[in-house]
Amino acid sequence: MGTETTNERGTRGLRARRRSKFERRAEHAIATRHAFRYLAMATIVLSAGAAVLVWAVDRRDFPTVGDAFWWALQTLSTVGYGDVVPHSTWGRAVGSVVIVLGVTFLAMLTAAITSYFIAADQERREAEVERMRGRRAVDRDAQLAEILERLRAIEGRLGSRDGG
Repeated sequence: MGTETTNERGTRGLRARRRSKFERRAEHAIATRHAFRYLAMATIVLSAGAAVLVWAVDRRDFPTVGDAFWWALQTLSTVGYGDVVPHSTWGRAVGSVVIVLGVTFLAMLTAAITSYFIAADQERREAEVERMRGRRAVDRDAQLAEILERLRAIEGRLGSRDGG
């Protein structure tokens, strides 16, 4: 209890660094609006990986890598036509993971697109606020100049009464 080996601490620290590196890359992708490109690439890579894996464990249902890729892509995209399905236990296990990844990717894609629209709207609103602030400053300066001009006119009239 409370005892942790050096190896365990090192492994935990390594995982934290890896996670933060992934998080930094994800934040950068979202900030630069490249998240869609990364998600599309990840979908293709995961489809290819799932295709090769399910083809390797279930050759009866997936006689070609092309069939396996078709199944992986439609399953990962949550379309799932049902024309090709795994029947072996290992094929179904791979299928379960691919289904979860597909739902996760759709959620991430939805979040990325929503984030893009929100950021665009926020930029538009901030520009409008800055434009309004600029207009207010110009209006304020014009009002102050008018007030100063009136004040000088009043002072001039008062000075001419006092002197005359």
